[in-house]
Amino acid sequence: VGGAPVTSDFANEIGADGWAPDAVSAKDLVLKYLEK
Repeated sequence: VGGAPVTSDFANEIGADGWAPDAVSAKDLVLKYLEK
């Protein structure tokens, strides 16, 4: 999850697998998960 209306605290609260503040950061996060 991510974007302007979503905070990292909220992502943790709902048990999200990841959080990013914007699309570029989300891409990097996804690539990191895919390496596992």
